Amino acid sequence: MKRLMRDPVVLAALGILSALALAAILAPLLAPYGPAQQIDIVRLKSRPPSSAFPFGTDPLSRDVLSRVLYGGRVSLGVGALAALGSVAIGTVYGAIAGYAGGWIDEALMRTVDALMAMPRVLLVLTVIALWGGTSPGALIAFLAATGWFQISRLVRAEVKATGAREFVLAARALGATGPRILARHILPNVTSPVIVAATISFGSAILLEAGLSFIGVGIQPPRASWGNIMHDATGVSLWWLSLFPGLAIVATMLSINVLGDRLRDALDPRELPGR
Repeated sequence: MKRLMRDPVVLAALGILSALALAAILAPLLAPYGPAQQIDIVRLKSRPPSSAFPFGTDPLSRDVLSRVLYGGRVSLGVGALAALGSVAIGTVYGAIAGYAGGWIDEALMRTVDALMAMPRVLLVLTVIALWGGTSPGALIAFLAATGWFQISRLVRAEVKATGAREFVLAARALGATGPRILARHILPNVTSPVIVAATISFGSAILLEAGLSFIGVGIQPPRASWGNIMHDATGVSLWWLSLFPGLAIVATMLSINVLGDRLRDALDPRELPGR
């Protein structure tokens, strides 16, 4: 933490993410209008940015600033919860495969290989089509259920490597049970790569949610998300409908990628001072 807090790039990324998260949390207090409120469908539709409407209005006379603030709650919330779900599933799955070994490991990993052969977007679209629609909760479940494959492979490799170390062999020789060895000796030593993977999964989930909402199969109107706000710009020449939610997505993704990169370096023992 000391190394990270001395890095101005990390501080800038944390500041941007904190500002976006705080703005989303405080959206009911900061937003001048409701996310679906039609202010004046005749006189105030499709207005460009101005002092009265800093982010402009959309074709339904809704305030884009309010929609971006409320959309952050959905986009960031879906991304965070989907990432937590992916990390939880991938960690448990990979730990079981890596520790069990043998035919169990082979069967579990071949299943992951088969799932990874299908592009994630296509897999999510297939599940959504079979499900027949999406709510925020369902979208979180879909993204979590399709985002753990790489994490499981990472955890499996770390568990197998850690399981061969002397302190694990000593614990096994002293009679420790398998679940105790896995929980107390192995999993704490795979935390660092899992934390880095969680940041990457967070960014991927946000980007995928935005893409699905943009093409109309993610978060459905009138609920706002950054993706479906950009979708409102299709077919009309209203640049501000794409610009402001797009900037929010870009700022979020850049900040997450910077944090993931810096966390990887900070948590790598080979990067410690004096090494």
